[in-house]
Amino acid sequence: MLPYLRHHRGTLVAVGVLSLFAAGASLVQPVLVRDVLDRVTDHRAVAGPVVLLVALLLVGAALRAVRDYLLQRTGEGVVLTTRRRLARHLLMLPIAEYDRRRTGDLLSRVGADTTLLRVVVTSGMFEIVTGVVMVAGALIAMAVLDPALLAVALVALLVGMAVAISASRRTRGLSEQAQARLGEMTSAVERAISAARTIRASRAEEREATAVARGAEEAYAAGMRLARLEAIVGPVSDTAIQGAFLLVLGVGGVRVASGAISVGSLVAFILFLFFLAMPLGQALHAYRQLQTGLGALQRIEEILEVPVETAGDSTRTQQESVPRSVAVAFDRVSFRYPGESPVLHDVSFEVPRGNRIALVGPSGAGKSTVLALIERFYEVSGGRILVDGIDVREMPRSALRARLGYVEQEAPVLAGTLRDNLLLTAPAATDTELLAALAEVNLSGLVERSPKGLDVQVGEGGVLLSGGERQRLAIARTLLTNAPILLLDEPTSNLDARNEAALRDAIASAATRRTLIVVAHRLSTVVDSDRIVVIDEGRVVAAGPHAELLDESPLYRELATHQLLVS
Repeated sequence: MLPYLRHHRGTLVAVGVLSLFAAGASLVQPVLVRDVLDRVTDHRAVAGPVVLLVALLLVGAALRAVRDYLLQRTGEGVVLTTRRRLARHLLMLPIAEYDRRRTGDLLSRVGADTTLLRVVVTSGMFEIVTGVVMVAGALIAMAVLDPALLAVALVALLVGMAVAISASRRTRGLSEQAQARLGEMTSAVERAISAARTIRASRAEEREATAVARGAEEAYAAGMRLARLEAIVGPVSDTAIQGAFLLVLGVGGVRVASGAISVGSLVAFILFLFFLAMPLGQALHAYRQLQTGLGALQRIEEILEVPVETAGDSTRTQQESVPRSVAVAFDRVSFRYPGESPVLHDVSFEVPRGNRIALVGPSGAGKSTVLALIERFYEVSGGRILVDGIDVREMPRSALRARLGYVEQEAPVLAGTLRDNLLLTAPAATDTELLAALAEVNLSGLVERSPKGLDVQVGEGGVLLSGGERQRLAIARTLLTNAPILLLDEPTSNLDARNEAALRDAIASAATRRTLIVVAHRLSTVVDSDRIVVIDEGRVVAAGPHAELLDESPLYRELATHQLLVS
């Protein structure tokens, strides 16, 4: 926890000082009570000690109030700092991490797990520290008042506390299990909500509800294991404290009757025992809270220890480059996803600057992977990719991606307004530029059909737009970057014939100013490309213009025939 508390050192020092003074004010009170009782017995004035006792009560309460506020503020600060750090880290993880992890579990770590860190600060460490001070002071005072009674009290307390502490050691592991099950349940809920329309249309509500319920039951079972452990610890510690009080009362009464100690000393001893037992109980509770929080911290640290996507600077010697007239070049590139079979095998092709190149082939051939490798979402397994004559591994990722405009196949639209989505890639763009980008992809109607204009809501994931509108909005967003190289993955897959023709014209217009690499299933959208690269089973099997490929590539001719481009 120490790195999380580093920025709160000053406040924590103040809390420590306040805790010490509050503990001191409490420890003086039994002495004043004994003095009051002895004065009453001896028929002496008690006004002075009573006033001082009341003052100490009020001062102690005020000190504890300020301390608790500072602790709460520190706890909230730790949660805020951790969420900021974790969110930034999550957004910079390698793309492969998103492929293998569930979104709901990551959300649970940012939400539920970070919340538990507050408990560590507010109910964990300082209760233990304050408890140590109170226990030490009470033990010293009790030893001075009556060592025999102290021995009797300690026997009962230590036996009970040993059992409780032994059981509490399992709390962290059980807490981590409970948080993991909660993350799995959150993932199930996130999965169901994100695909609500598909689930409803498939009449799969009950099956998905059962899956979520199963996750909730597993989280419940993990929580119950933790609850059973805590249910044992609490009564054991309470029994030890009650037993100690009963023994002290019994033995103390005998010693008062024999004249070994006074009534005032017995009352003071019992108050000190209270100040001893209460912090012990609080410290034990704080220990359990601390273990719970550290279990959550373990899950947070697991994510923070995952290396983020680096800037991409390299110390490797620059390899010979292709001519600067070539915008993108693949040189015998091979690639496989972690734990999977190879996806690309010795892929080589060049994209001259200002040209429009299409990648075509059967589904699963590796076309979208080619674009992901250009963006350097993944590292190649072999060979090299050059952009503007430079190996992408020798180029900082930010500099590389500044040269690329990328529209992925799913064309995601962010929740918010039309303006929010467009400004994602060009935060300084003017309304005129935003409207021009929309017009370029035939989306001016979105602005015109609502009085809110650019501030019209698009809904969660763009649900208020049609599939074609979402795709064209993603393309408009990319056009605003003015990147010299544009990567389009299935740009017309969700468009009707009319909008496909309009977008094809927009792409043709963009191609006069940019280098385009387009992945397409519909060959009608790419027949006029400068060059078409045919990929099958991760290999380049043919390349050339449309007419040439019809004569020389059986696979391309088959694809064209199925799409009625040739008879």
